[in-house]
Amino acid sequence: MRNPGVCAYVRFCAALGVRSGQKMSDISETQLSVEQSRSVATIVREQLARRRMSRQHLADQAKISISTLEKALSGRRPFTLATTVRLEEALGVSLRKADAIELGAAPANLAPGHLGFYSRPAVSWIEGAYLTLRPSFSDPQAIFAYRTEICWDEGVSSLIFRESERVDAEFSQQGLVSVPHQSGHIYLVTNRQGQYRLVIISRPTINGEMFGIMTTLRVGRGSELMPVSGPIAFAPLDSLSKAEFGRIPVGHACHQQYSKLLRRTVEESFALFLQT
Repeated sequence: MRNPGVCAYVRFCAALGVRSGQKMSDISETQLSVEQSRSVATIVREQLARRRMSRQHLADQAKISISTLEKALSGRRPFTLATTVRLEEALGVSLRKADAIELGAAPANLAPGHLGFYSRPAVSWIEGAYLTLRPSFSDPQAIFAYRTEICWDEGVSSLIFRESERVDAEFSQQGLVSVPHQSGHIYLVTNRQGQYRLVIISRPTINGEMFGIMTTLRVGRGSELMPVSGPIAFAPLDSLSKAEFGRIPVGHACHQQYSKLLRRTVEESFALFLQT
């Protein structure tokens, strides 16, 4: 009887070009060629500029030292495979040309296959800045409000999203947007070193609002992380006369409006929460 774990490991090694008897640690420390390193550095610099992200923040997200990142970007040291993979996970983009081909690279203004093969004109109506609402984890009566921007990124040839105006700024998310034709829903996917956060929302209503479910991790007992899901709502910021961000408690001037908007997720059957 085959061991599926062993089979998966063999396939993974084969994908990286691991030869018999070669250690995975040797592969992870393999240095990219000068040309590959230059290509990776160019893409990383472009991503930093597009996202207005500091090099220190990227280094923190990728869990590498700022010295390693600075030396690689300046050309003083080639990128290693391990560093490149960490940067790819932190940015949510492919930095290696071979990977882009494997994922089904698409022509300009056409998203790759794993995101739905959508064209930019077909999803331009999703682009914009949104007031984002979800229940507060610490107080179910309070509402957590922040800003989400959805825009096209030429570097990855797809929509991306990024959050801001969060009171817990260190947990702000960013990632890729999948828009498959089959399901009729939009997926906001964060993949940070294999740890996922997933938001599934409806296509925009006539007023541009989107409703759905967010699945993520919250801090439980001590430092333990606990899976949690809840309703989430997106409202175009340009359609609101006033928007407040942060933790919105009961009694706040915006609480009634925000609560009514968030309740529509369940009341209008945009999402269903099962109970046992």
